Amino acid sequence: MSSSSGTNGAPWRTLFLEHVGSMKSPEFVLSTIRKVPSSSPSASYGIKVGDGYTHIPRARTCVFRGMLANMDVNPKNDAPLNPQIFDSELLTFTTDVRMDKMPELWGDVPAVPSKGGNAFSDDDDDSGKLQGTGGGGPVEAVFWAHEPAVQWRVRGRAYVLGPDVDEANETTELLQGRMRTRNSQHATKQEAGWSWSREVTAHFGNCAPGMRGSFKNPPPGRPVSLPIDDGLALGQKVTDLNDEIARKNFRVVVIVPEEVDRCDLSDPSRARRWIYRFVGEKGGEPEYPGGHVEDGWEKVETWP
Repeated sequence: MSSSSGTNGAPWRTLFLEHVGSMKSPEFVLSTIRKVPSSSPSASYGIKVGDGYTHIPRARTCVFRGMLANMDVNPKNDAPLNPQIFDSELLTFTTDVRMDKMPELWGDVPAVPSKGGNAFSDDDDDSGKLQGTGGGGPVEAVFWAHEPAVQWRVRGRAYVLGPDVDEANETTELLQGRMRTRNSQHATKQEAGWSWSREVTAHFGNCAPGMRGSFKNPPPGRPVSLPIDDGLALGQKVTDLNDEIARKNFRVVVIVPEEVDRCDLSDPSRARRWIYRFVGEKGGEPEYPGGHVEDGWEKVETWP
């Protein structure tokens, strides 16, 4: 594996995790862009982009599952865990590959739902692509931390980790480039014992049996009048980490942040806002008036 060394994280990371940790449930709204045929009924409120397609907005509530390689382990998680040798500010959440948002997480894949309610048509040329590892679709994740009265907006690209993750070099190398080793002195030897598939399994194990069972639900969006495959039903509980059906549908999604927006509304008479923009290790001169570069991020205070 190839990752950057050092212990300095993004200047917003510690406070972000503190605020998310104060939430009763670490929920956020995930916004995406959906590419649909211009002939689709939903295209009426979108923006035509040519080639017969239209972009429309989509948003839904998701649950934050920690930073990549820094998952808060459930005491009941009996999955094999990776050694704790990396840090990152790459946000994770879990999803079902059959969900409607899957094409949106890839960005370049048109959403052509099947009549069976899957996120993609079985006859679609992109259906196999969506089953694997990859993505890169633009997203924004919005958190409202009630007690500190701070809104966090994380903008970047999303990548899906599928069953083929250990062979998906293009995606994993991109993610590794945004990860840091905690102890560079022993990094090479320790990295050899770290695997992507183990990280995905650890996320599956971190879910409660009822949550794992949700990956054996009938296909999301499928009309209830249509038949479903054997083994699919609501309300199942899964204790087997290698349950064939649940693992086939389970995915970990990683958000690679490029811009973070923090708006502090704790004092109504003096609301404050900061924008953080990723510039990388080389840094450089600030782009914004009043901005400064710290640990690979440019930070500037703006009016709320």
